[in-house]
This record gives sequence, structure tokens and C-alpha cells, in this order.
Amino acid sequence: MVLKKKKEIQVDAFVLDHQQLERLHSFADAEGQNLASLLLRCALLPDGIQQIHCVKQIVPLLEKMDKSSLCDPMVKNCLDVLGAMFLSLDVKNPLKKVFASSLNGIPEPLMAEATQSFVFCLREELKTTDLSQYRKTMDNLASCMENNTIGKSSVNILFKEALQFLQKSVLEIEEENRKLSGNRIAQTRLMHDLLMGVKVSMMLIQKIQENVQGNFWKTLDSPIWQSMCGLLNHFSHFLINEDLLQTVQTTAGLAVVLFIKTMFEPGEKLPCLISDLLCGSLKHSDLPDWFVDSCGSLCTAELSDSVLLFLCHGALAMLEWKNGSMDRSMEKLLLDIALTLLTLSTRLKESVMAASLSRILAIWTASALDALQSSSENLKRSLSGNSGTIGKMLDYVYAHWEHPLDAVRHQTKLIFRNILRIHQASANGPIVKVDPFFSGLIDNLLSLEWHVKGKYSSLGCLVECVGIENILAMDRTIPAQILGVMSDQSFAPYASDLLETMFVNHKRHLESTLEGNTWIDKWHEAWVSPLLSILCDGNPEQATYVTDYYLPKLLKCSPESLNYMIKILHTSAESNVGSCNTRGALGALMACLRTARAHGHLKFIYMMHSGLVSITCIKQGLVHQHDQVRIDALGLLCESHRSTEIISTEEMQLIEFFISYNLNSQSPAVRQQICSLLKKLFCRVHESSQTVHKMQQTKSKQGLGKHSVPWDPLQTLHQYKDFMSSVCDILFGALFPGSSHPTRFTALTVLGLIAETFPVSEGQSQELFQVAQEVSLPRLQTLLHCFASTFEEIKILAFDLLMKLHPVLPYFRDPQQLQLLFQVAMQLSTSTKPYDCVTASYLLNFLIHQKGLLKTCLNNHLPLNTFQPDEDKSSDPVEENTLAVVRSLMVNLEGEIRQADKSLLQAATSFPMYGRVHCITAALHQLPLNNLTLIPEWKEVVAKLILMSYELSAVVSPVVQSSSPEGLIPMDTDLDSSERLQLILREIQPRDTNDYFSETKLFQERCRLDCTSEGAENICTEIRDEEQQTCDVTAQMVLVCCWRSMKEISLLLGKLCQLLPLQALPNCPDALITVQQVKEIGEYFKHHLLKSRHRGAFELAYAGFVKLTEVLSRCDDESLHGLPERWLCNVLEEIKSSDPSSKLCATRRSAGIPFYIQALLASEPKKGKTRLLKMTMKELISLVSPSSTPPSTIPQVHALNILRALFKDTRLGENIIPYVADGMRAAILGFTSSVWAVRNSSTLLFSTLITRIFGVKRGKDENSKKNRMTGREFFTRFPNLYPFLLSQLEAVASTVDSGTGEFKLHPSLFLLLLILGKLYPSPMDGTYSALNMAPFAPFILRCGHSPVYRSRELAGRALVPFIMVNQVPQTVSSLLAGLPDCTDLCVRQNAIHGTLLQVFHLLQSYLESKHRANSDFLQGLRSIITCVEAKLWLAKWQNPCLVTRSTYLDILILLNNYLGKSKIKGTELLRFWDQIGTIISDSELATGISYSSAVPGLPQYLQSITKLFLSMLTVTSDPGFANYSSPAKPKTVKPCLSVAHLLHSEFCEVRLLVLEATVLWLKQGHSNSVMEERGKVPLCLLSGLEKILLRMAVKEKHPECFCKVLEALYHTDPQNVLSETEDALKMNAREFLHWVLNIADASDSIEIQSISLKFASKLVIHLVQDQQEEVKSEMKQWVGIVTSFCGDEQQTDLRLAAAEILVSITPFFLTSQKLLLGLSDTLHLWRCVVQLLQSEEQIVRNTVAGVIRQAQSQENISRKTELGFQVVNAAMAMDLTFFILCELLQQWEQTGAGVLILLEWLLGKEDLETTTFVENDYLFDKGEANFWAEKLTKVRQLRKHLFLLIPVTHVNPCDQGKLHQLATLASDQAKHVTQLLGEMPSAPEFSRSSELTQLTIRKERISTCLKILSLLEAGNDTCRKLENTNAYDLLTADYNL
Repeated sequence: MVLKKKKEIQVDAFVLDHQQLERLHSFADAEGQNLASLLLRCALLPDGIQQIHCVKQIVPLLEKMDKSSLCDPMVKNCLDVLGAMFLSLDVKNPLKKVFASSLNGIPEPLMAEATQSFVFCLREELKTTDLSQYRKTMDNLASCMENNTIGKSSVNILFKEALQFLQKSVLEIEEENRKLSGNRIAQTRLMHDLLMGVKVSMMLIQKIQENVQGNFWKTLDSPIWQSMCGLLNHFSHFLINEDLLQTVQTTAGLAVVLFIKTMFEPGEKLPCLISDLLCGSLKHSDLPDWFVDSCGSLCTAELSDSVLLFLCHGALAMLEWKNGSMDRSMEKLLLDIALTLLTLSTRLKESVMAASLSRILAIWTASALDALQSSSENLKRSLSGNSGTIGKMLDYVYAHWEHPLDAVRHQTKLIFRNILRIHQASANGPIVKVDPFFSGLIDNLLSLEWHVKGKYSSLGCLVECVGIENILAMDRTIPAQILGVMSDQSFAPYASDLLETMFVNHKRHLESTLEGNTWIDKWHEAWVSPLLSILCDGNPEQATYVTDYYLPKLLKCSPESLNYMIKILHTSAESNVGSCNTRGALGALMACLRTARAHGHLKFIYMMHSGLVSITCIKQGLVHQHDQVRIDALGLLCESHRSTEIISTEEMQLIEFFISYNLNSQSPAVRQQICSLLKKLFCRVHESSQTVHKMQQTKSKQGLGKHSVPWDPLQTLHQYKDFMSSVCDILFGALFPGSSHPTRFTALTVLGLIAETFPVSEGQSQELFQVAQEVSLPRLQTLLHCFASTFEEIKILAFDLLMKLHPVLPYFRDPQQLQLLFQVAMQLSTSTKPYDCVTASYLLNFLIHQKGLLKTCLNNHLPLNTFQPDEDKSSDPVEENTLAVVRSLMVNLEGEIRQADKSLLQAATSFPMYGRVHCITAALHQLPLNNLTLIPEWKEVVAKLILMSYELSAVVSPVVQSSSPEGLIPMDTDLDSSERLQLILREIQPRDTNDYFSETKLFQERCRLDCTSEGAENICTEIRDEEQQTCDVTAQMVLVCCWRSMKEISLLLGKLCQLLPLQALPNCPDALITVQQVKEIGEYFKHHLLKSRHRGAFELAYAGFVKLTEVLSRCDDESLHGLPERWLCNVLEEIKSSDPSSKLCATRRSAGIPFYIQALLASEPKKGKTRLLKMTMKELISLVSPSSTPPSTIPQVHALNILRALFKDTRLGENIIPYVADGMRAAILGFTSSVWAVRNSSTLLFSTLITRIFGVKRGKDENSKKNRMTGREFFTRFPNLYPFLLSQLEAVASTVDSGTGEFKLHPSLFLLLLILGKLYPSPMDGTYSALNMAPFAPFILRCGHSPVYRSRELAGRALVPFIMVNQVPQTVSSLLAGLPDCTDLCVRQNAIHGTLLQVFHLLQSYLESKHRANSDFLQGLRSIITCVEAKLWLAKWQNPCLVTRSTYLDILILLNNYLGKSKIKGTELLRFWDQIGTIISDSELATGISYSSAVPGLPQYLQSITKLFLSMLTVTSDPGFANYSSPAKPKTVKPCLSVAHLLHSEFCEVRLLVLEATVLWLKQGHSNSVMEERGKVPLCLLSGLEKILLRMAVKEKHPECFCKVLEALYHTDPQNVLSETEDALKMNAREFLHWVLNIADASDSIEIQSISLKFASKLVIHLVQDQQEEVKSEMKQWVGIVTSFCGDEQQTDLRLAAAEILVSITPFFLTSQKLLLGLSDTLHLWRCVVQLLQSEEQIVRNTVAGVIRQAQSQENISRKTELGFQVVNAAMAMDLTFFILCELLQQWEQTGAGVLILLEWLLGKEDLETTTFVENDYLFDKGEANFWAEKLTKVRQLRKHLFLLIPVTHVNPCDQGKLHQLATLASDQAKHVTQLLGEMPSAPEFSRSSELTQLTIRKERISTCLKILSLLEAGNDTCRKLENTNAYDLLTADYNL
């Protein structure tokens, strides 16, 4: 058993000086038993741990000494040494605490002596004048005062000296800090020392109480008084010094209040003094002189916000707020502090200050709670829930409960909870249930939308305070509402926490009110039943998050509810299995069982034995179609509350079953969960095996006694080993040629987990299992071949696994293998395919770890001979190999750079250099940096690498720095193109020396280099091709060569700075890189970031530069540490002075300039003052601010682009938020610029700021409230935007609605309305906020009159947040009243339209808001309806503008739909409906449309009036509509206006809407058996609908309408349709089917093709059952179309339609006992099923897997299958498909003919053509990507079932010829494959991996086919001849059948 080693604790030993040792020597006795001997022995010990044990013996030794011995001089001297020892130790050394404990245990008689010795030592410490020793002395003072009796007594004696020392030390430290301004590292260290000084001063005052009690020291000439005044003076200066760390300022604020509290008299006036200090009303005449002298800086100047904040903190922390200490002055101070803090909350916007403010506000609420225990009635009234102070505090909560900072949100929750408690404490007597304050809060919170995260924590606090019953009494649907929110993961944690608070509180309430267990049924109904409903039928995301977050908490609260859940789910699990979209009862059962077992509520053994769930049920779950059901079933097996629980045989078998069918999962999340769960399982195997091993040892010791274990542990261990071996077999088997990326990823990941759980080790046979034992040579080669994968994550996984295995595998000690792999890697490193160099890097990195690499390559004279290892010098083989490989790559690269300098075109086509550099960078990752031995060699290599990088950069940089890097070489020889290119080449030629700039040409050259140098010869060896082929140079090839080279150079230089040891000392022998080299690298990055035009180049230069700046930020050397600041200042100056002649790129969004500044700012420490960020933002904001006479707009453009980049950079965090308001101001004002570049950059900045403020948009809904915020929150976070936006809006509004009618469009109108439209109203917006939103409303109303349509729409949405919900009826009424009457002469349609849009959006928000249908709401709704009726002329023909008529109709639709859903009744509503009926009857729908289609707004109007008609049909068809008591019935519409009438409308907009409604009604009719319950509308459709639709289908020309007609026909009864075809179309059924099939075959629309084939399939099923013979040709055509729809080249929608058709026809054609379509066509359709099961789209696979469910429901199939799998994933569906097909062949008695067809499938006709593999010229073409389909999986599953079918197969004589042809064909293919494999180059798995994979797959298909042919008796003769051929032998030699 392997035990985990405990972490060793390192303790530094103390050392005594020579004099102290001599003293101890002089007193030590000969026996070594006295105290001096013990201390001497302790001092000589080298280890701190041993010294600890020795020190612990001091007190017992002293206690044994008699009293006379205690007076011995030896004891006195030893105590002196003890004191010196204690003070010499570092404060973090554990020895110091041990010494303190020993000193506290000194016997009482020695206390005085020990204190005297300690005082002597401490006094010497306090005399120190060395600045570097001040911190140590402060630490000693703090240690003396912490649980140290002798130390505290000593400090008490030395109180004056301690104060004087602290006064001196903090002064000198502060002066030294000022001198070192700019040296941030040194300043940070000094400021921490300063912080310690302040803390120790406070401890001195607080803990040494007797020195500050009494008045003996309170005289002006007292040294103590003077020291305290001096310290108070220093602390006051620290408090206002903004250059110090915030922690120093905060602590200084505490110290100032503490010292004032200690020194000020009389104490009763202290609260008034601090209150006046905070309010700025101090009068010097009332203050003592010492206070003015000490705190003058606080008395004279106006205090900053931060100083006020820290003083408030000090007052709250240092003053007493409880224990009866509250008088009126203290009460006033408490309220003044609250007022000050709330005022500061509107001004302090920096993230650090905002977090501090929220924390201090929480402290205030806690102090207020303490104060209320002994306060006056006046304070209680001032702190009641309805008071102004608490109201403002609630405002703060509402504005900050969704703050971006977690700390602020957490403190906000605490503040709200304390506010509730404060209200309770302030009430006189107990709180009644109907307390208005609480009921108002509950009402407001429930009115909020559930997307407000602050709502959850606040409701939870209210539940704790008032109980859940009071909240449920207001709305019983709250639990269901909260569960509904849990479909969004971002809200799930909040919702589950609230639900937990609620159901725990509810359970407690029910238990206390109901007797016995009667409460549990009520509790289950409220909390468990909604859960089960969601788990069974909820959407996947909701069910998953409910399971993860809610279910565990529910079971924890009530474990007994598990049986209730299982009982309900188990009864319906068989019938409700679920689908790909829903879990069903089976999935819910799996989820509950998994959660219960994982949390210890259930054991697997009990679950099996008690019959809670069967093995078959779990197996169905393991291959279920729903991803989460499979994961839950796997989790049920893998997760356990005990990590040592024994794994049963059933679990092992089920795990193997799962792995076999679930490795190929396209979802990364599912793969991650599978691997995570299997890791838990393997850990259980490992840990439980150790337990079993212990049991085995115990059993072998005890023998077969009666107490021995009842089972055989040894057998369990063998089962474990067999299980792990079986799992490895499955996983290695999944790495077959052509396996998909998901399969490989999962298999390699799980193998890596096994290797990690069971580590590879040599010579440890007692290990349970080792992966290395399962790795054979073929498997090892398979892992190596994974390096050739086009997915880098596969390379990484294979590399990690091989690194764990290679030490124990003999394969890697073979020199020939190492030599071959090294040659392949070097060849790949110079490939023109970018992904090949990645493969080369992984190969080289792996070879570097092989000990024999260097020796092997030296013996074979490979390029590694550039390094000769020193045999006398011991060094790490990895380091030697790395150095040799890097040097080899450098030699090759050097020659290539020389060649590229002559011809860059040649380099691009033959040896792009980026591959070499990439391999060098990757190799440097392997360096053992902590233990380098070859320092001189590495220094030489690093220096050469840096110079080589510069040389390569000089060659390729002209391309990436040119004005048009993407197209320097023309793609054709057109003369005009060439001439235009010449201009570009001449422009950039002065910066280039390459010959290809001299003329325009298409480069034709052989891929052979004329090289003369030795290094070049090596290159020629690697890149020469036997076939001398020509290469056409393209612009892409040159560009890729150049920008990738620049990318790799940047990463290499960044790695050199980041990874290699950086020593600042110039003469340090271990310095691998010098200070000068680092500076040069920095200048290099600066040059390319500021000059490069190609985005790929400067983005990667940025990546390397970031690494450099991170190193510089951590560097101690000031010359390096200050470089980022210097570079930043220089580039800002260059930007400010830039003009059109500047070399900085002003296009391409300033190219690399923003990246350069981002890198410099991102490296700045986030916990400091972020000085560089503040300086940069100040400069940039000043540049973007518009000036009256700007010298140039280029600096403004640069600044806007840089600001955009900085606001997008998440690394700057909340430090960038204080500048958002200025950025928004700049973006809006920049839109008014006359320069296009400024407007463009302003637009980009505005877009970034919208995302930064409101978050990333997650959905498609532009108006979703998830990316919006309340007006209160917005203007509280950005108060500076309030006056700016208001003034801008006023200016914009003045230009919109001019009386002259002149068209004016303000540039900022759109932006202002867009940002205001992102706000929404909240019921929490009270009257306490100074940022009142009412002033915006009049201007937005005027903006609604804009002549621009889009602006009017935005103004309509923007008005909503500025109107409170209770003011909506009044506002809508006033808006409608302001509309003109039909008799008015002057009607401005733009103004009408804008007003109507505002009314529409206000109404929409009002009707959607979470209100209760109370009397006020109903009264408001009725008044709105009345006002709407007054202006109905706008919806009628009297209004000539169709746009405004349409908008008015939209308002009517909105109201009508709401009235229909809400079931509100009233006579005025009948009148309203009557008027709507009149509008519809008088509309153009009934009277005819006289307009032409070109009239503006006509389509919009037609859609609106049609929607109104359909809305009225829906309302009037409701059964409740007929139950009105009023005799007056609404006149709906004219009889002539019907659905049929509208279906014949000449306008497609009308027809399309009616058809959509018809389809919806038809679907509803199918879903509801009692159609009468659906009302009149579906009933009226039954009469003549089919005939109407058929006639429409023939005449309809509009594609969308035609598609809807076919869809409506599809949903009708085919019997009715076919019965009408003769009358309506003059076609018989066969002709009609032929017509539909022709549409499916010939249409250009995917939607029409899909629905027409579905319809045709429905007709085919109906016709075949009646008249099969008459439609035989149409059936052939139908099968052909279905087959064509299944092709891989088809669109997803077509394949999905084919899948749905196959599912629908399964019981009729695929599994019927009669071959209605014939064997060939039936098998064609079955092949379609197989083909779709291997589709790349999961939705297609899931749909076609429904064929299995349909087949399993057939009696002839279900009785044959042992396992009743119904809803299965594609992998299992494939297996079951072949199983069912083989069963059907037997039932049809067609095994012979069927096997031949299946053999054709196996051989694959599509692969039989002779193919030659030619390498393509596409740089990034990685071959055919494989994300799902696995040809060999299909082959192997088909082979398995064919082998089972062959024994019962009889081949008819008529099929013998076909069998012979098939065998001959297979033989020819075998020979062809063998030939192609023989022509492959060496190591083709790396150089020709795609072709090799195809050939390997084909080889296995042919060999399988040949084997099956040999097993068929009828083909024996042919197969005997085949067995004599070489082809068969070659193909079957290594293939294990």
C-alpha cells in the first residue's frame, strides 16, 4: 500500500554569537544536566525542528530546580541568553512561538528576574538607529504584546522608550519612502514597514492599558504625551497622503481616532469633535492647542473623500457603540457617519474604494444594531424602516446588489439583512405579521423580474425575518417561478440558495404547526412535486441545474423524501423513457439515485438488493439518447460518498458497457464529465484496493477464523486488475485508424487518468495495476501516430501519456527507432504546412527525454554533432539533448535565413523558417531551469538565438509592415494589376532588399536549392524531392511565411525573457541573458508593435511582449523595472505629437499601438495604486476630448482606438470602470466630428463600452433585460453621465421637432437613445435618489417626433425606464389625448407615429410587469382603453398614413391579446371588441385593397390588420366568451370575412399569416382529442379546408406561402386530401403523389423540399396499404429521393427531414413482416438509416435513432431482443440496427441475397475506384476533418452481426455468380491497396497520415469481406484461389478476426 508523504515543515535554526556561547560554556556542568548545558546543546543543533524539542525542555527543567538554585548566577545569565534568543528570531519562525510559550511557563519566583533580563534586551533593541532593523524591532514589540506575560510586562516598563522608538522609526521610514519615489518595489517594502509601525502603535495603546489610565502623563511636558502627539501628527499626515498604500491610510484612520479617543478630554465631547470633523465644521477656537498642532492637516484643509471614509471606519471601529454608552452626541455621530458614507457612495467609484465603502457600511449597520440595544426613542425613530436614513441605505442596496465586484455584492446582502434587523430592533414591541415596512419590501421584491440577482438574496433575508408563510400567502407560485429561472446557469446558484432558505423555513414552520408526519405531504407538494416535473419534462439546461444545485440541498434537508421520489419515478420509468430533449421518468430516476448515492443517502448494494432499480434500467440509462441521462447513470456507478467503497462486479460490467458505446461524444462538456466521473471511479479502485489489500493481509494472519471477512479479498483484487485491463483494451482499441476526434480525445484522456492514478514505476510488483503492462508495440506505435493528429489537444494528450510510459518501455531504447523519428521530425519542421511544424515540435520534445538520443545521432552523423558532451562533466540528459536539438535546429535555420535573404519567394515555397523557430521555442519548455549545468553553452546559444531572431525578422518584416501585407504578389498576370502592384512595391522598396520587389512575376522554380555551405547541404537533404515539381508562389504563401515567422520570433523572444534565468548583476557567472539583451528585446517589440500592419503579426508580437513586461514587473533591478513606465511615456508623447507624416499606423484601428499599451498596463500590479493606468487614462481622455482648434485628428483617432482596447481588456478588471463615463462622453462627442476616422473609432469605442457596462449579449433578443440595468443602478454607478446625457439629450431634442418642418438629424441622437433604451424601470426606484429620472422624459418624448423611423423606434423603447409603472396609465392617456382628431387640418404623421410607438412600448412594459390584478391596475387599464377608443380614427380609412394605422392596430392587438388571456370582463370591454370588429369589417381586408404594392407601409399595415383579425378569432372562439351576462354581444366581423377569404388574398403577407395560424390550429387539433374544447376556430377549418389548400398549392407562387400550404396539407388527414384531389385538381391519387414528388425533387428551396417529401411519404404510406401495384414507379422515385436526401453533401435540414421520414415509415416498410418495397429498396432505406446514424449533426443522429424505438415496439422485433432499449444514442442505435436487420432477413427468408448486399456495404462501392494520392497546395487544408463518423466502427459492428448470420445463411444458385464477382472485386482491391501501401514513404503516419488512414481502413474492409466470403460455402472455390494470392496474405496477416 502506498502512503502519501506528509509535507515537511522547514524551520530555520537560531545561532548565538561567540560571546553568548562562551557565557553558556562557562556555566555548563560536566554532566550536561543544567540549564546552561541545555541551552548550549540547543544552540549547537543545526535543525530548527530539533531546537523546538530542546526548547520545550526548559520549563520542566526550571520547575525541577529548588528555590536556592534559582538564585544562581547561571540562571540569571541563561535568562539573558533566552531573551536574546527570543528577540533574534524572525516573527514567522515557529521557534518564536515556542519560546513565547516557554517564557510564559517560567516559575513565579523567576518572573521578576526574567522580566529584568527581557527589559535589558528589549531596551537595546529599541536603541537601534539602523533603518533596516526597524521592522524587526516592530515585530518584536508586537510579539511581546501577544500572549506573552513577560514581554507585556517588559513593554509596560519600556512604554516611553517604545513610543519614542515608534515615533522616530515611522518618521524616518516615511522620509526614506519619499526619497525613493519611483522605485516601486523598495517603496512597497517601506510602506509595509510603515503599516507595521502604525499597527504596533495601536497595539501599544490598546494592550498596555495601565499606562494610559490616569492623568499623570497628560501634561504637555510629559515625554509620553509628546511622543503620542508626535505619533498622532504622523498618522494624520499618513491619512491624507494619497501616495501611500490604501491599507496604510486605512490603518492610519483607525490610529487617529484611537489616539484622539485616548488623549481628548472631556470624553463626553469626543463624539461632537469627530462629528464636526466629518462634517467639516470644526472651530479652531474650541479646540485644544495640542489637537491643532497634531491634527492641523485634518482641521484646515478640506478633507478628501478617501480621508472621510477612513475616519468613518476609525470612528465605527474604535468607539464604543453598545453596553449603554449611547448618549445624544453618540446617536448624532452615528447618524452623521451614515450620512457621510451614503454621500461618499455617490462619489467613490474606484473598485478598491467601492469595496471598502460597502464593508464600512456593513460595519455601520452592525454598530447601529448594537446601539439600538441602549438607545433613546429618538434614535429608534431615526432608524426605523420608514426613516430617511434607512431609506437611503436601501437605495444603496438596490443600486449595488448587482455590482460587478463580489465583495460589494456580499456586503450589500449583509447590509440588507442588518437593515431588517434594525427595523425589528427599532420597533416598540413585537413585530406583527402585517408590518407595512416588511409587506412593502416583499411586494416590491416580488414585483421585480427574476433576472435581478439581488432579488434572491434579499428575499432570502426576508424569509429568515418574517417566515415563508407570509411570502407564500402573497403568491403560492413562487417556488415554481424560481425553479423556472434555473434554466440559466448564471442564476441557478442564487435561485437554489433562496429555495433552500425557503423550504428549510417551511419545513420548520410545518413541523411546529402540524402533528406527527402529516406535514410532509404538504411539504412534498410544495417543493418536491415541481422538482420531479422539471426533471421529467423540463428543458435540458433547467433539469441539469436543478439536479446540480437544488436536489442535493433538498435531500440534505429531508433525506426521507428520497423514497417518495423513487416510488413515483419508478412506476412511470418504463412508460416515460424520455427522448433526446427530455429526460423522462427514467432520467429523473437516474438523477435522483446518483445524487442520493453521491451524498451518502443510498448505497449501491442496497439499491440492487432491494430492487429500487434493475440492471436493465441502468443499462438503458447508460446508452440513453439524452446526454445528461447517460452522465447521471454513469455518475450513479462512479460517485460514492466513501472513496474506499468496494466496487461490485455489476458496476464493473456496467462501466465496460458504458465505455464501449460512449467514447464518441461530440459535446466537450459531456466528454469532460465522462472523464471526471471515470477519474473518481479509478480513485475508488485505487483506494478501495488498498483497503482490500489490508483485509487480505489481515485474513492471511488470522487464518479462517470466525471473524474473518466473508468474501475473498484476493479474488476482488484479481477482478480489479482484470477490470482495469479490460478498460485499457477498450480504450486502446478506440484509437483505430479513422477514429473520430471525440473518440481519441476521450480515450487518451481516460488512459492518462489511469496512468496518473496508477503511476508507472519500476520494480514495484505489489502495485495493483500499471498501464505499461498493457502497452504492446502496436499500441505504442498508435500513441506515437497520435502526434500526427490535426488537433493539437490530441498531440498534448498523447505526449503526456507517453511521457508517463516511456521510462519502462524498451521500444525507446532502439537506436534505429530514435534515428527514424528524429529524421522525420526534422523534415516536418521545414514543411510548408503550418500544422506539420507542431507535429515536429512534439516529436522533438518527446525525443529530448530519451537518454539514447544524443549517442544514437552522434553515431549516425546526424546534425546533432554540433554538440559534443563533456564526458567528464555530469549533466542532465534532458539538458544535453535539448541543447543538441536547439543547436541542430539553429544550424539549419541559419542557412535558411541566408537563402531567404536572397529569395523570400523560394523560402516561402520550399523552407518556411517558422517551423524551425517553433520547434526551438517548444524545446526550451523542456529545460530543467532550476538545475542547469551547461551554463557557458547556453549563454552562447541564447545570444545567438537573439541575433538570429533579429536577422529573420529583418528578412520578413517588410511584408508584414507594408501598407497592404495581404496582397503583395498578384494572383494573375494581368497588366493593369501588375502596374498597380509596381506602385506598392516602389512605395515600400526602400525598406526591402529582396529581389522579388524588383518586378512583378509568377515564380516558377523547381523545389531544389542550389546550396553551397555545409549547413545548406543539410537543408537540401531535408527538402529535396525525387520528383522535380514546379511551385506557383501565391500571396498567401509569402504572407503566411512572413507573419508566422514574426509570430514565432515574438514567442521565442518572450520565452527567452520569461523562462531563462534573468540575473541583473553584470558579472554574475550564471546570467544567461544580460540586461542589455532584455532592453534590446524590448526595443524590438516596440518597433514591430508600432510598425506592423498585419494583425496576425502584431497580435503575436503582443503575446511575446506581454511575457517580457511580466518579467520586468517582477524584476528587482531598477533599470529594468522602470522600463515599462519609460516606454509608456515615450509612446504617449509620440501619439500626442503624431501628424499625417507620422510613421505610426493610423488605419487598421491603430494596428499594434493599442496592443503595445495594453501589454504595458496589464503588467502593472493590480493591488497597488495603478499609477500607470491612471496616468495613461488621463492622457488619453484629454486627447479624445474635442478641442476648438485641434492641430490634427490623428492623436484623437489613436486615443479612441487605445481606449477601446483598454476597455475590452478584462485583465484591467474593475480598475478601468471609473473611466467609463469619460469614455462614453468621448464616444458620443466623437460622433459629432466632421472627420470620418474619428466617427468610426468613436463608434467602435461606443460599442465596446455598451458591452463593458451591460455585459456580453448571450441571446438574440435585443431587448432582453439580462443585458440591461435599472436607471437607478446605471446613474449611481456612473453619476457623471447623468448631467452629460441630459444636456446632450436636450440639445438633440431641440433639433428634432422644429416648427418649420426642416429636416435636421443630430449625429448623437441614435447613440443617446440606444444607451437610454438599455435601461428599464424598477419598482425599487424610490424618491430618495438625487438622480431623478423624470427630467429625461420630456426630451425623449420630443425625440419620438424624429423624421428618422429607427430613431422613433428607439425613442419609444427609451421612454419606458423613465416612467414609473404606476404612472403609465396617466402618461399613456396624456399621450393619446395629445394626438390630433380626424377633423384637424394639420396632421404631422411623424409625430403621430413616434407617439404611438411610445404608447405601444409603455403598454407592453405595463402589461408584462409583475403586477397583481388589483383595482388600481384594472382602473388604469380601463382608462387606457377609453383613451384608445377616443382615437380609433387613426386605425381606420380616415387616416391616410398606413404606417401610423399599422402602429395603432399593433396597440389594439396588444390590448386584445392581454384581455383574451387575462379573462377580464366588463361591458366596456364588449364595446371595445365591438369597435375592433367594426375596424376589421370596414378595413381593406373586407372591402378590397385599392393600393398598389409600392405604397409605403402597405405590407406592415396588412400584417397588422391580419394579426388583429386572427387575434379576434382567438378571443371570440374561447368558450368563456359566450358566457357574458350582458345581452349585448360584440359584433365580430362580417360573415364574408373568413379564413377562407383571407387565404385567397392577393397579398402574400396576408396569406402567410393566415397559413401560419392555420398550421398552428391544425397542430393544436392533433394534440387535443376533444377538438370542441379548442373553440370555434379549429371547427370552422374542418369544412372545405383541404380543397382550399389543394387549389392554393397549384396556384401559389410565393415560396414561403407555398411551403406553408404544403405544411398545412401535411397536418391534415391524407384520406380527406386524396378524396378532394379529383374535384379540386383534376388529378387522381397517383398523379397527385407524382406531382408532390416532383416538387421534392426539383425545388430550389430546402424548406419546400423537406415538407413536400414528408407529405409525399405520408401519402405513400396511405396509398401502399390500399393500392401497392398502382404506385410502384412512384415508390421507386420516392425511395430514390429519400436516399438522395441522406447524402453527406446535403444540407442539415434535408437530412433531418429524411430522418423524420425514416422514423415514420419504420412500422410500415422497414420492419413489416412483408417486403412491401422489395428487398433491394427496403435495404436501401436501411442503409439510409445507417448513413444518417453517422451524420456529423447530432440532431440528425438523434432523430434517426427513433427508428430503433419504432422497431422495438413491433411485436416481431421486441420478442427477439433480449434488452428492451428504446431511446438509445447513435452508437448503440448502430449496433441495434444491424441486429434488427439480420433478424428481419431471417424473418423475410432472404438471408442469402441480404448477405450479398450487406457485403457490398462492407466493401464500400464508393471506395472501389482507383485513387492516386496527390499532395494539395492548400496551406491550411488538414484533410477531411472527422468529428463523428467512424467507418471502421460501422465495419466492425456489421462484421460482428454477419458472423452470427452466416451459419443460418443459404446462398441460392442464382446468387453464385454475384458472389464470384464480389470475391474477384475484393481480390483486385486487395492488390491495389497493397501496391499503394508499398509506394508509401518511410514513416508515412507523419508525412502522409491522411492517405495512410484511408488505405488502412480500406485494407480492413477488404480483409473482412474476404474472410466472410471464405466462410460462405457457396464461395469456397473462389476463396481458395484467393487464399493463394499474395494480396489476401498481406491483408489478413496482421488482422485478428
